Amino acid sequence: MTYEIYSSGPAETNSILFYIETSPLALLFDAPLGCVRHWEKRLAKLGKSLGALFLTHSHWDHTADVAKAKKVWGMPVGIHKEDLENLEKPGSDGLPMMFSIEPAFADFFVADGEEKTIGGITLKVLHSPGHTPGCVCYYLPQFALLISGDTLFKGTIGNLSFPTARPQFMKDSLKKVLSLPPETLVIPGHGEMTTIGKEQDIIRRFYG
Repeated sequence: MTYEIYSSGPAETNSILFYIETSPLALLFDAPLGCVRHWEKRLAKLGKSLGALFLTHSHWDHTADVAKAKKVWGMPVGIHKEDLENLEKPGSDGLPMMFSIEPAFADFFVADGEEKTIGGITLKVLHSPGHTPGCVCYYLPQFALLISGDTLFKGTIGNLSFPTARPQFMKDSLKKVLSLPPETLVIPGHGEMTTIGKEQDIIRRFYG
């Protein structure tokens, strides 16, 4: 398995590409502004097509290029149903946007505990509301890796002050994340990678 991270957009948001050598399909997680141009070149060089785009949540900095990605690749887009409205009507979450975003539409919903296998890669969905109602993390058990979106970062947790944040749910979301093996590699929605083990104190400090 190979993963590549590309940070783009005003908030330096991470988009993550996953693929294995034996499959012609790759998976993409999140679509910040400017990422499609980058991944289009990479996929062409790799000789792979995009099997699906999975969104961790619907904030504009993670979804600005979703509509463009759909036009370029035509791949199915997945999101948790609690964050669908803001994908279809950007800005409906009350979060100020720095530029207008073209509406996008989901092809499928992801749900807590659900497992999906595409391109030889199996992922498990962990619904982690707090930062938004429909925040999710994607756990790839065969690679001991977690895509945490804006639920967990290196040294901190997701911002709970935004209009649609659900602080009352973050405690259980972090407990769910903490249940993963400590060696699990974490790729957050912004910033550097970390591990569950390195963030245990931060998580425990939040929920006691």
